[in-house]
Amino acid sequence: MELACRTIDAHTDAGPYEDGIHTVGAAVMAADYRMFAGVNLYHFTGGPCAELVALGAARAQGARQMRCIVAVGNHRRGVIGPCGRDRQIFVDYYPAMRVIVPTPAGLRSVLAVDLMPLAQRWTPEAGMNRFDPSLHLEPETAGPPIVRFHPRYLEAVRSGAKTKTTRFRDPAQLGRARLVFESDPEVVLSAEVTGIRHCLASDLTDQDAQAEGLTTAAELRETLKGHYPDLSGTDEVDVITFQVSDREGAT
Repeated sequence: MELACRTIDAHTDAGPYEDGIHTVGAAVMAADYRMFAGVNLYHFTGGPCAELVALGAARAQGARQMRCIVAVGNHRRGVIGPCGRDRQIFVDYYPAMRVIVPTPAGLRSVLAVDLMPLAQRWTPEAGMNRFDPSLHLEPETAGPPIVRFHPRYLEAVRSGAKTKTTRFRDPAQLGRARLVFESDPEVVLSAEVTGIRHCLASDLTDQDAQAEGLTTAAELRETLKGHYPDLSGTDEVDVITFQVSDREGAT
């Protein structure tokens, strides 16, 4: 919301209570937590709303999945709900994206599809059809459990050089999993979690470190401190062993 406000207040062409071409700003947060902003381009033929400009800017810079979006009026007029056209576009392309909207009870964050009662979804291949919610669950709940990685581990995991990950207060479960890399949400590797060992951080071994592409247990503990600054040697961690089942594929 703050990014949307800063953007439109910096670039509006209208004073308070005046009409203009650029009077609404929007910001979208992508799945990797990057944020992108846009302003509307009013035109009587149907110039794009700020939300659509922000979505286009996100796509132009590599974002593919979106977490949430909001639009605000210039001069701190507050959050503005999306128009009907925008709501349909959200349902068609980002049905699991959350949208911040004003309500009588205050601001709410709702799924895009929930803004369209009895929603139908349009696709280039099939045109307009009944919306099937089972095909568009939120990314966190659709499919096998997600195991998240820092983007710098992508090539090591994909090549098989890294077959373990050590987690603190971030449980996993045995069986099928999706390995998600925050650098690009479209890179999702299918994998199998084959083992979970609970131990103290002080009991990590050189073998654990080498399975993560490192050399010694001390190096592994130092790397973990970068992810978990409060981790101590007496804390219990989970050593998760996994096997990538499709090293070439990306979903």
